[in-house]
Amino acid sequence: MNNILKLLTLTVFLIIGGFSLNAQPGPPGPPEDNPVPITGIEYLIAAGAAFGAKKIYDKKKK
Repeated sequence: MNNILKLLTLTVFLIIGGFSLNAQPGPPGPPEDNPVPITGIEYLIAAGAAFGAKKIYDKKKK
């Protein structure tokens, strides 16, 4: 139970930190003409980490 609480706390802090970094203003000047769209990769990384954590938790539970 204690490990789950630690994992949940860490996850919440990482999510809040990601949102706060995303809220920072961009550089001054005109935007780039062709920015590289890497949207959604953060969600894939988070989903992979959650899936791995669940697999480890299930393996330790047995």
